[in-house]
Amino acid sequence: MAMEGKENTTPGWVIWFVGLPGAGKSAYAQAVYEALRKKGEDVRYLSMDERRKAYFHTPQYTAEERAKAYELFAREAAEIAEEGTNVIMDGTAPKLFMREYARRLVPRFAEIFVRCPLEIAVYREAHRPEGLVMADLYQKALKRKETGTYFEGLGEVVGVDTHFEETPMAECVIESDQTSIEQGRNRVLAFLTVWQATEIPQRD
Repeated sequence: MAMEGKENTTPGWVIWFVGLPGAGKSAYAQAVYEALRKKGEDVRYLSMDERRKAYFHTPQYTAEERAKAYELFAREAAEIAEEGTNVIMDGTAPKLFMREYARRLVPRFAEIFVRCPLEIAVYREAHRPEGLVMADLYQKALKRKETGTYFEGLGEVVGVDTHFEETPMAECVIESDQTSIEQGRNRVLAFLTVWQATEIPQRD
């Protein structure tokens, strides 16, 4: 149901920054979000790291839980967009079906793939402080895989325990080992300018 005052509002767009943990998704996504807000655009920022605990009080990061979390994440973004607000999603989304589900829900949807070599993602994660995501995520996952060491609260880690499935249909790609935050932000803003001027493709 549309919110009061938005009954005839054109649906918003949704862009989803995806890629390995440590690829730089949040840095690029937040830079784009801040730039759009400064321009006065109506846009929301959704981070999976934040929203996951709203979906699951104590996340286990299993394959089944991750699939459900991304379903809820996509639905939340679609509902916001339906009310006429643009949405920036920030979440790994390691499996193609997760992104395809969002595509089916949102008429104007684009994937921003932040490509990053695993070794660089591992290095970045090792230097990220404890926060919404466990510190030293990759190092702990690699140690567990090699030695069987148990780490409380450490679920499946994308890039170590499960593969990130790249999609050939990503509308915009950022090579994060070669692209500064400012360059990535500008690339996405330029993409948005052209993309919003195109017709929405018809889907079967």
